[in-house]
Amino acid sequence: MLGPVILAASRSDKMRRFISAAPGTKQVVDRFIAGETVEQVVPIIEDAAGKGLEVTLDVVGEDITTPEQAAAARDAYLELIERLKDLGLGTKAEMSVKLSMFGQALDGGHELALANVRPVVEAAAAIGTTVTLDAEDHTTLDSMFAIHEELRKDFPQTGCVIQAYLFRTEEDARRLAAAGSRVRIVKGAYKEPASVAYQDKAEIDKAYVRILKTLMEGEGYPMIGSHDPRLIAIAQELARKAGRKLDEYEFQMLYGIRSDEHIRLAAEGHRMRVYTAYGTDWYGYFMRRLAEKPANLLFFGRSILTKG
Repeated sequence: MLGPVILAASRSDKMRRFISAAPGTKQVVDRFIAGETVEQVVPIIEDAAGKGLEVTLDVVGEDITTPEQAAAARDAYLELIERLKDLGLGTKAEMSVKLSMFGQALDGGHELALANVRPVVEAAAAIGTTVTLDAEDHTTLDSMFAIHEELRKDFPQTGCVIQAYLFRTEEDARRLAAAGSRVRIVKGAYKEPASVAYQDKAEIDKAYVRILKTLMEGEGYPMIGSHDPRLIAIAQELARKAGRKLDEYEFQMLYGIRSDEHIRLAAEGHRMRVYTAYGTDWYGYFMRRLAEKPANLLFFGRSILTKG
């Protein structure tokens, strides 16, 4: 299986240098990364809004090694929020954040990440939008969920992400499927050991459906993060059986993947949100996109050969 190999490469400085220098890299990165600056991503937000789509914005970058870098990540989100405010786009765009960017892995990282993310959540609320805490590898999740719980005391609309491939997630979903919660379910995109996660795709899909059923039958707001046509159809059926209206859940897909499906779902009246990443530190995010789908890797390979 190529996925685990690619995920291992995502942590290799040698591979980072090689891929960053490859002639065809930019063409493929541009498919998944909306730009490097706020100004470059603004037209994409406006275009999505014009098509009836919403977005969630991720300022990419995870290799934080100092408190100063964590503060810079916080400030990048605050700059984004200020720009959304100026454009009147607050209600069309939310933010997705990885707590690793806010210093979670540093000494005293839990408290540091909470201190850095809180002003971002507060600023987002002030312009009529919200923040979702992305899930990272399993060792970070207890801290992430604790920060999520703390933030919801003052900002109950704060969302979080759960990953279907982890054994723990069915229990997490039961706890989170409460009134007022916002929960994005994804399959999972980190290399996890067999002791904590399903390794077989079919088992992951089955877990995804079980967890999604729990969310749909609960009192919270499910956010279905998937490009899989079968899972999208199952989600629609589960929503129907649970008596949910179209504005009581939403679909989320990545920028640059199945764009026609984004438009189709929105045209059917579904809330459709495009996960839109931007920034200069794109490597880790990019490698996970390659690992998720062999077609992405083939596209990358062809691009390098064409440009080489």
